[in-house]
Amino acid sequence: MEKFCLKTLIANDIESELEKIGFDTAYRAKGADKFRYKTLKIFGLTVPQANILKQTALSFGADCGVHREVLTNNINKTDVILGGSYSQIKKICEKLKQQPFSLKFLSENILEELEPQKRETKLVGILNITPDSFSDGGKYFKPQDAIKHLYQLIEDGADIIDIGAESTKHGADDIPAEEQINRLRPILTSINDLPVPLSIDTRSAKVAQFALENGISIINDVSGLTYDSKLSEVVVQYNASIVLQHSTNKTSEIPLYNDIVEDVYLDLHKKAQIAKSKGIKNIILDIGIGFGKNREHNLELLKRFEEFHSLNYPLMVGISRKSFLGVKDDNELKDSLTLALSYPLINTGIDYLRVHNVKLHKQLLNSVI
Repeated sequence: MEKFCLKTLIANDIESELEKIGFDTAYRAKGADKFRYKTLKIFGLTVPQANILKQTALSFGADCGVHREVLTNNINKTDVILGGSYSQIKKICEKLKQQPFSLKFLSENILEELEPQKRETKLVGILNITPDSFSDGGKYFKPQDAIKHLYQLIEDGADIIDIGAESTKHGADDIPAEEQINRLRPILTSINDLPVPLSIDTRSAKVAQFALENGISIINDVSGLTYDSKLSEVVVQYNASIVLQHSTNKTSEIPLYNDIVEDVYLDLHKKAQIAKSKGIKNIILDIGIGFGKNREHNLELLKRFEEFHSLNYPLMVGISRKSFLGVKDDNELKDSLTLALSYPLINTGIDYLRVHNVKLHKQLLNSVI
């Protein structure tokens, strides 16, 4: 029996593959949509919304999964799985625009998912000016050492420098705002006209205000606006950017998750909505590797990282030299493992990689772009 030769095609190569087989040039772009597929999860639709979406999807040969009690109307809301070719989903969206129950807005959200933005990875260099950070605590505690390393990070290719005056590792003591400011002052008052923006890793409104008054433009809040209720006011006042991270209390036990990726996804969605409601315009989201998560949680988040692009915010990840890598004291080996995990993130379009070894990651970026 003859064995035919076949292969699986990568979705983003469909147009070039159609060209190779001699497909009609005039119809190629539109035709490619019939060979590209998308599966979306839509949260919290009402029963009427879910029924209309399901019937519309079926009418175009696509499919739509809903809770079984939608048929009996015994539930108020359901999550929905919608799947089909790009061509089918675009037709579904056109039909939804004419439907009631806010489905016009749902159609707009779905269409946004079909045309993801082109993303360029930027490197965020880590500068810890603490005596107790997990990787380099004490190494840059003296202002002159910190300033020297800051300029080295820039020379190595950092696009942003993230300065931390308080360790947020598990079990670390809270550092009073005044102490953090005392650590920052000799550094921030000694540098000016830098070619890259500066970020401050802080949960404190008081520290953030001092930093923003002295050249900082980004607030990196590992608590995601849950630690200091006044921080959002400061961010709005200075029109600063903010990084909102998923985390639990840094001294708490690891919580039980139903689905680590979905739980983190929904938490970040909620935090972004809260930040927007407070008037914050420039938001970056961070899945919080190592914060209230075990090794399996961290690896699952990285494996399914591409799902977080659907939040439609710039994304940051910090995996550099963290304990889940399974290496204790060898920073060179930690950097190699960090690099290995960074590569697939770059391929999925990560916006910001927060790293200790900027030079190594810059070499990686230069080799893959």
